Amino acid sequence: MSEGNELSVSGRPDAAQVYERLSKIRRLLMTREFGLQEILTKIDILRSEFQYSHDYNPIEHVSSRVKSLDSIISKTHRKGIPFTADDIGANLLDIAGIRLTCSFVSDTYTMRDLLLSQNDLTLIRERDYIKDPKPNGYQSLHLIIEVPVFLAEGPERVPVEIQLRTVAMDFWASLEHKIHYKDDSDVPRHLTDALKLAADMSSSLDVSMERIHNEILDLHAKEEASRTGSVGEQEDDSATTTGTRRVHHPAAQRQAMSDDSQELFQAVLESFGFERQGD
Repeated sequence: MSEGNELSVSGRPDAAQVYERLSKIRRLLMTREFGLQEILTKIDILRSEFQYSHDYNPIEHVSSRVKSLDSIISKTHRKGIPFTADDIGANLLDIAGIRLTCSFVSDTYTMRDLLLSQNDLTLIRERDYIKDPKPNGYQSLHLIIEVPVFLAEGPERVPVEIQLRTVAMDFWASLEHKIHYKDDSDVPRHLTDALKLAADMSSSLDVSMERIHNEILDLHAKEEASRTGSVGEQEDDSATTTGTRRVHHPAAQRQAMSDDSQELFQAVLESFGFERQGD
């Protein structure tokens, strides 16, 4: 039996029992906030390191939230979950949530792999609505990740939901949420059909933009290779000349220099106590 299912002999909760239950729920929310901050720090480090190493940032923006107490009350009531810390913690894994909006579809999977490669994070659940969109057209990659939070009494593993999507997916989801905010039954069929069509167009836009992006990268790579090749040839010529100059035979050195350079070379040799070389 969950904590506090029988709050008192009379069936009515007393103040001490209510206070204890709320204290445990507030502590639960506090640990979720800590877990959220742990993941956000990891994301910020990856973002900065990616920018430094690759001169590219796969994340357009990051948003996060911890569900309010009102939202939790509403969800537990809707799903028939007892309003206790233990039941809430076991059944609501999305109390702490982070949304990563990325530039391209490939970036969402890149960020997923980078996060899951960290050995202190554990994947609890994954739902890929990018590869398998919902019937209404919704696309996003959902992860439930468990992260350790180090408290005074010891470490505690905390679930955090991470949603990864592109800018186009996020725009569509925001509009869809506004339309369905009150009641699904109030939305006319022609609007839901239009939303599905818009989702398909959004997906097509993601594919097109990533293809264009990749072609631009290929062009830049070819230009860089061409420029590097030209510079490399110049460096090879310079290296050959420099190699000749570094031969320790004075006659070979003099052949590689102009008369002025020979005079300078002789002066340097004399400064080190060497005799002037004859012509």
